[in-house]
Amino acid sequence: MSRERREKQAERHAGAPRARWTPFRVAETLLWIGVAGLFLWRVGPQVQAAFGLKSSGANAPAVIFDMLAGGPVPLHALEGQVVLVNFWATWCPPCRAEMPGFQDVYEAKRARGFTVVGVSMDNVSREQVAAYLREHGITYPVAMATPDADVAFGGVNSFPTSFLIDRRGRLRYTVRGIFAEVTLRAAVDRLLAEPS
Repeated sequence: MSRERREKQAERHAGAPRARWTPFRVAETLLWIGVAGLFLWRVGPQVQAAFGLKSSGANAPAVIFDMLAGGPVPLHALEGQVVLVNFWATWCPPCRAEMPGFQDVYEAKRARGFTVVGVSMDNVSREQVAAYLREHGITYPVAMATPDADVAFGGVNSFPTSFLIDRRGRLRYTVRGIFAEVTLRAAVDRLLAEPS
């Protein structure tokens, strides 16, 4: 091999190695883009709620909740409070995971004007839902789902789904999936600080 040829080969190998876009590498890149997109789709609404970004501001629906304790309660009766409406079910692991955080925020903020309305989507008796709540130490208000409530909020089709409503009765944020306690607390603090 001539000296000139060896020098050219050395120059080619001295540069940064070129990445080869094999089918596996393309598939891996697309998979990571999909994972990042799913993460942003799930976490984005929580970040928006916590930092007050991209708020809806539409009026909350006119709906009457069938409360486990206390009978029918129209949502507009809660105006003046920050309200978290959470559609959940006892058989839903993510729902069960977020409920203790809701309970903690409810206990810490209810004196300042925050409440939770859990809407049970279970196909069981009221007594079974009440027993579940007692067993798990959940004391915030809970209603049984009615077709009107589901439709009023646009047809809830995944659990948990939460709607955060401000003191003026405006729907500000929708979170599908677990609503983390830390982001809920930040969002509630911000909404409680707003003028009513």
